[in-house]
Amino acid sequence: MHKKKALFIAFEGIEGSGKSYQSKKLYNNLKKRDIPVILTREPGGTRSAEKIRNLILEDYFHPDIKEKFSKNTDTLLYLAARNEHIQNKIKPALSKRIVVICDRFIDSTFAYQVHGKGVNKNLVDSVHKHILNKVKPNLTFLLTVNIKIALKRLNKRKKKNRYDKFSPNFYKKVQSSFIKIANSNKKKYFILDNSNDSKDIEGIIFKRFITTLNK
Repeated sequence: MHKKKALFIAFEGIEGSGKSYQSKKLYNNLKKRDIPVILTREPGGTRSAEKIRNLILEDYFHPDIKEKFSKNTDTLLYLAARNEHIQNKIKPALSKRIVVICDRFIDSTFAYQVHGKGVNKNLVDSVHKHILNKVKPNLTFLLTVNIKIALKRLNKRKKKNRYDKFSPNFYKKVQSSFIKIANSNKKKYFILDNSNDSKDIEGIIFKRFITTLNK
């Protein structure tokens, strides 16, 4: 029997970690069991936030365009998309006690923008103070991966955005940041090594979800 309550689940990890694939797997498993659930993503999730996503991930990622966003502009656009996402999708779903599964959330901002690109953490914290409204994941699955394996997976992608083309050292730095964040609050994070594409991962994630749901 489904204990109907507001539950927010996030999936985090670098490109090629399999987080998007596993978030879809969990979503499908819940749908099969008639558990009210939505699958969403960041940046994006709503019509307006998807427009911002397109702007920051694709529209200016062309070799013939010399002018690029500064790291602060880039970060503020991500945060603007997050505000739209929270107000128009995440909060309304949680208020109806619908399970929300999100492919990336605030940890990606800290791992990529703050730790990876050197954006001042105070900037992110100050905006979050006004837009999060206490919305935080109840459980975050962090999928880690061997960097060489991640790069091989990325090379197979037919369509790439600029986040699929960073250096191995950058991905290594970002993944280390994710792990540090997860280790700071082990009760709300679950770290899984997804380097081997094990079929067991899906079952492990579902089992941990059910444990969290029934608390």
